[in-house]
Amino acid sequence: MARPRKFDEERALDAAMHTFWEKGYEATSTQDLCEATGLGRSSVYNTFKSKHDLFERALARYIETTTTTQLAILDDTRHRAADRIRSLLTLIVDGEMEHRTDGRSLGCLTVNTTVELTARDARAAGMLARDTARRLAALRGVIEEGRRDGSITSTRDAGALARFVNAAIGGMRVSGQGGADRMALESIAEITMDALTH
Repeated sequence: MARPRKFDEERALDAAMHTFWEKGYEATSTQDLCEATGLGRSSVYNTFKSKHDLFERALARYIETTTTTQLAILDDTRHRAADRIRSLLTLIVDGEMEHRTDGRSLGCLTVNTTVELTARDARAAGMLARDTARRLAALRGVIEEGRRDGSITSTRDAGALARFVNAAIGGMRVSGQGGADRMALESIAEITMDALTH
């Protein structure tokens, strides 16, 4: 009997993740979570203990899924470093266009959580800080590779460039939420690449 519960738990976690992503932590009610997961209130709390526990697990799932996908692009050594960063930026633009309602995207659950919760939720802040460090290390490594393969020519510090690219991605996410269209997001991506190659 453990297997069906595990399946239900995974499905419920995905549904909860999308609800938090769409509404934010504070605006998501227990009733919203019940409707999204198809579970009764008691089942939600029996399975996940609390709204905050469910949120932490949903955030962890989002981080793992999203960061794994992004790092796979950055780690693909079949392509030159600058092309890998360009592919990452394209992934961000495509994601913003894919998750869109009424002309606005959902943005990114980690960016949204950074704005909403990090000042008052130490556990969420710690999760986000570890994820950011992981992504910055990957970006820095690719930028250093790009210097060696000649595809990245900026002489600025590699760590500073990594933070710039990461900030540009966050800005693209927020811009998408604000209604920026594909052309606007692609222009941010191009200017980001210009900063690395000029």
